[in-house]
Amino acid sequence: MTAYLVILQFMTRIPVPARWTAGFDFSRIHEGVIWFPLLGLTVGVFGAAAYALGSWLFDPLLASACYLLALALVTGAFHLDGLADTCDGLFSARRREQMLEIMKDSRLGTNGALALLLAVLFRLLAVIHLGEQGSGHLLAMLIAAPVAGRTLMVLLMHNQRYAREQGLGNTFIGKVSGQQCALTLLTGLILVLLLGGGRAALAFGLTALFAFAYRRFVVSRLGGQTGDTIGAGNELFEVWFLLMLC
Repeated sequence: MTAYLVILQFMTRIPVPARWTAGFDFSRIHEGVIWFPLLGLTVGVFGAAAYALGSWLFDPLLASACYLLALALVTGAFHLDGLADTCDGLFSARRREQMLEIMKDSRLGTNGALALLLAVLFRLLAVIHLGEQGSGHLLAMLIAAPVAGRTLMVLLMHNQRYAREQGLGNTFIGKVSGQQCALTLLTGLILVLLLGGGRAALAFGLTALFAFAYRRFVVSRLGGQTGDTIGAGNELFEVWFLLMLC
């Protein structure tokens, strides 16, 4: 359970008392990947609660915006930053080394800004659409999206090469075992199935196919993964999952 608290501390802005993670061997943090589905569940609950509160105070449109706001606040827009950096690099039409340098630059470029705009727009419209459909268990579906996104991040870590010499992403990439990968995927699928039934499980499967395609695309450009490409993957997988539900 300590590993979950470390992952929660690492990937969200939820305050975790230092004494709860004291003594944890951070060289083994990659083993915490099996807690990614629960991490997604935690983030999703915050988002769904914000949607429910927004629906009570305002209307479904503003409630959808509240959902996005809650996700950004809980995560500190951690993965959105990765999405922007990844798109600035991958779509710069430069060589591999230059792409990696661009991705390290803290400044936001045109491709990154466009990626952020489209990611937020498509996620917002997908949530609005699901609300207008009168989808049963809408709140459960909104929780399932972060579960799917964070679960499928493991596909960008297992059996992958780190594209840089050093960096934060090296904590996970290439260090996750096949057993840990399988357990993470199975746990995520079960949670999604329990939350959204067969429809959500199908969306999870289709998102997994998209994740494999994304992984292959990144490897063809960079020769491996980075922390930014993993963060971007989470955002893309969440949006894709919601679109598949639509």
